[in-house]
Amino acid sequence: MVCFLTGLVAGCVLMFLIHNPTMEHEAPSPNPTVKSEVPSPNPTVKHESPSPNPTVKHEAPSPKQTLILMWLWPFGVKFDIDSCRSTRFDIDGCKLTDDRKMYNNADAVLFHHREIRSDLSNMPPSQRPPFQKWVWMNFEPPSNSPKIPGLRNLFNLTLNYRLDADITLLSGKFIPKKGNSSFPIPNKSKLVCWVVSNWKKGLQRVTYYEELIKHIHVDGFGHSFNKPIPSQGHLGVIKQCKFYLSFENSIHKDYMTEKLFNPLSVGTVPVVLGTSRQNYENFLPGDAFIHVDDFPSPKELAEHIRFLDKNEDAYRQYFNWHKHYEVQKFSSWAEHVCFTCDYIRKHKEYKVINDLDKWYWG
Repeated sequence: MVCFLTGLVAGCVLMFLIHNPTMEHEAPSPNPTVKSEVPSPNPTVKHESPSPNPTVKHEAPSPKQTLILMWLWPFGVKFDIDSCRSTRFDIDGCKLTDDRKMYNNADAVLFHHREIRSDLSNMPPSQRPPFQKWVWMNFEPPSNSPKIPGLRNLFNLTLNYRLDADITLLSGKFIPKKGNSSFPIPNKSKLVCWVVSNWKKGLQRVTYYEELIKHIHVDGFGHSFNKPIPSQGHLGVIKQCKFYLSFENSIHKDYMTEKLFNPLSVGTVPVVLGTSRQNYENFLPGDAFIHVDDFPSPKELAEHIRFLDKNEDAYRQYFNWHKHYEVQKFSSWAEHVCFTCDYIRKHKEYKVINDLDKWYWG
């Protein structure tokens, strides 16, 4: 009888626990406002990682933008730095600023070499954050760039015209041509032209020119010839000439400026004086230009130019590259900064420049 009563009581207790949910420790709360799956109404606490579910991608927060700080403006000239998403650049995910208060948050800091003081007094006073990269920016050749003590192992990346720089940007480049349209050679009214304002006796280009004009006429423009033309008029003048003297003021590896790409862009054959022909051909087809080193002296060069002037088919050979390529010129500082931001955004790996002096000045 006792056993029967004991079993009966145990059964009642068990039934009581089953039907009374308030005694279940793991039962879900009847209040839905405390469910962990519900997002917080405060957007400041939302995670920054995008949702792995593509169907709700539009609701996920945007990825972290790459922040680039312009510490020293090139030659002290400011420019619009909020244009990376333009059609020309088509670079997204970048934010550019010159607000030095953002230093500790910047992914990279840009320093233009010409503006760095010799005592480094205008460099950041605070220690560099471990994640941040310092970028040395310079597009002048070594002979026009003063060597500054203390820069040897200060930077992480180089932004320069040289092919072995971390970020290489020239004054222009050859890109695949869009479409199959032929290139009409513009009408020419002059044979050989040169626009120059920086005349220094003794420079190789001046010495070569003085010998060349003994054998062929050259139409000179610019302050050096007392025929100044506005900067926006340069291309119009070059376009009128069959040949243009693309003589660089300094001769260094990979150093090619707008003096080369301006005539190429308007249908004029450049006659180059600068680095070696082999070096030029790293950047453009060998039949797109004439190199002074192809001839024993300026006299033979003049004879070749006169030959091409009288032989249209031979002259047109210098335009064969137009079938496959076109020239894209880099002319704005904003473009350089945007491409730097794009590089920083894609390259998070560790990198330092161990000896800038040796790399650039030798």
